[in-house]
Amino acid sequence: MPIFSNQLFDYNFGYLPPQQAATTFNITYDDLRPAALTGAKRQLHEPRAGGLSESARKRGRLNESSNDTLAINTIRLLSADMVQAANSGHPGAPMGCAPMAHALWAHMMSYCPTDPSWVNRDRFVLSNGHACALLYSVLHLAGFELSMDDLKSFRKLDSKCPGHPENFHTPGVEVTTGPLGQGLSMAVGMALASAQAAATYNKDGFALLSNHTFVICGDGCLQEGVTSEASSLAGHLGLGHLIVLWDDNRVTIDGSTDLSFTEDVLARYQAYGWHTLHVPNGDDDLDGILAAIEEAKAETERPTMIRVSTTIGKGSVNEGTGAVHGAPLGEADIASAKRAWGFDEKQSFHVGDEVYALYRRAAEQGARAQREWRAMLDRYAIMHPTLAAEFERRFCKPAGGELPDGWEKALPTFTAADKQLATRQSSQLVLNKLCDALPELIGGSADLTPSNLTKAKGALDFQRETPEGKYIRFGVREHAMAAICNGMSAYGGFVPFCATFLNFAGYALGAIRISAISKYGVLYVMTHDSIGLGEDGPTHQPIEMLLSLRSMPNVLTLRPCDSNEVSGAYRVALLNRTRPSVIALSRQAVPNHAGSTIERVALGGYTLHEPPVDDATPLHLCLVASGSEVGLTVQVAELMHKEAVRVRVVSMPCWELFDEQPVEYRKGVFPRGVPVIAVEAASVEGWSKYAHAIVGMEGFGASAPAKDLHKKFGFTVEHVAARGRQVIAFYANGDSEVPWLMNRP
Repeated sequence: MPIFSNQLFDYNFGYLPPQQAATTFNITYDDLRPAALTGAKRQLHEPRAGGLSESARKRGRLNESSNDTLAINTIRLLSADMVQAANSGHPGAPMGCAPMAHALWAHMMSYCPTDPSWVNRDRFVLSNGHACALLYSVLHLAGFELSMDDLKSFRKLDSKCPGHPENFHTPGVEVTTGPLGQGLSMAVGMALASAQAAATYNKDGFALLSNHTFVICGDGCLQEGVTSEASSLAGHLGLGHLIVLWDDNRVTIDGSTDLSFTEDVLARYQAYGWHTLHVPNGDDDLDGILAAIEEAKAETERPTMIRVSTTIGKGSVNEGTGAVHGAPLGEADIASAKRAWGFDEKQSFHVGDEVYALYRRAAEQGARAQREWRAMLDRYAIMHPTLAAEFERRFCKPAGGELPDGWEKALPTFTAADKQLATRQSSQLVLNKLCDALPELIGGSADLTPSNLTKAKGALDFQRETPEGKYIRFGVREHAMAAICNGMSAYGGFVPFCATFLNFAGYALGAIRISAISKYGVLYVMTHDSIGLGEDGPTHQPIEMLLSLRSMPNVLTLRPCDSNEVSGAYRVALLNRTRPSVIALSRQAVPNHAGSTIERVALGGYTLHEPPVDDATPLHLCLVASGSEVGLTVQVAELMHKEAVRVRVVSMPCWELFDEQPVEYRKGVFPRGVPVIAVEAASVEGWSKYAHAIVGMEGFGASAPAKDLHKKFGFTVEHVAARGRQVIAFYANGDSEVPWLMNRP
């Protein structure tokens, strides 16, 4: 439902026009004039570490339901019952956070359980994902497809209520959380996506996107470095529709936060450029929580951090201690809490009709807002038909939108006669074309734009002053960069990409893993992909990183050998919208090969170079490589042909895609009885599933020009050819049969 500055919000009836609000609440019409609210907003912009402004309290909850306390305690007990039934889980945080969750889901958020993917819904992120019983409780009450039986199956096999929230598994869960800090950092990406989309599509009289992103996080989230990175960027960008409620319960697994976490968090967030508030009594002061959220919503220029001081395990005999953090309370303790709050201690998983009715009103209000929004979109389509069609394609289609027709025609093709380029340079050419063809493409670099070459020609930066921009200056924040891209992907309607040196993917692996688990099709553009980067030395040379990424489920790791394969790598990445892709690119120039094509990259591996078919002599050797080493193996094959040795060269840009090909195809690439040597200027580990011998790295690199490093570590025509002769001789003497490595289905 659109929010107007001259309307007042009532928690039972929604937004009221000023005359009706003045009559209903016995306030003057002057209190509701835009000028008055503008003045109040200026006052609210001042950073506040302490109590709420009087103007915020006046706009707080004006018509309190007598059932709020009942609902909050119901959430507490549902959460405790879930953990008790599973004999596993975390009851303390849900019991402490229940007032915050109730404030959001029953009174403040706009959502539609019958259309959970409604574009303009408010997003909710439970960053402290171990508190998921809280989220499952409110999703059930709000009417999402989560039954009481589902709650009772908490943490059981195939339950809709797993031990941490999973976006692809439970209706209403926006993002997968569990590793602390990832949720808050993804929320930054969601708020960024919302701001960019609003700047692009909102027009006078048509606020298509006005939603907020709400977060509940814990002390642990704020200790993780990734949230510091993400929060710093959020403050710089002025993401005013991001509101974080910090569960300040002063307890971590080790015990009191006095042991390790005594900084002034609100002062830190003020330094980041955030608006800060404090609700001292988060256990009982629902009005204070609601007023704080109202004040946060009124602050549109800065994100808001609300410190809500709570008691972990509120209601337990062990409340306020670490004993309630990660273990069931026990039947006696839960019964005691039920007696104290007026519940029947013999009943478990009980929800009163009054509580269901309270949440049903919130869901109905959201459904009404969704219908009004849809009608607005229909009017928008009349006034702005081109934008409306693009908006519908990006945001309103299933599976996260559909790419525009004909986008693949934008991919450039190359011939062997074209200039040799580093594959990072080819990537720049491809991105220039794709950014014109795909309005959903958004991303940037971790302070390495001149090296990663990820800024398309004419691209506008996303900044506080230019939220319509689509190039993001992530700064030196690799971990948050990846998490923010996850959030943009989760928001929907965007294809995010981000870039750094391949070696520094190590900083981002936590978030890349979330990409893979969550099925987010994020594009990771990783340059300087081998020891070939040269003089920067071992700290920058990614020896093990390709193997780390290749070992991660649901990730496509693509290392193209030339410009055509770069186009093919982007094609693969964009066609695989439910798994992230890492595109590893070279610093040094590589030749374009006559046998490479855009389409063949999708095979994962293919025969790039064959010996001339001038006789019936069988193959003696296969050389398989990726990236810049493919050119080396072609030179080796040409040299060995002069020695009457027939060598096939296989380009293997993507292990994962090759392994998905039919077995007959894989058999054809690596014929029985022909020894295989793999060549890659990175770790030797992993290649043994394809090759009988490997020319690779068994230690870290060194600081020197690339040509000297290649010579030192054996990436020369002479060394690879000598290794080839050695392998052929080993199997030719009759002592050993060439083992066939394609003997798996």
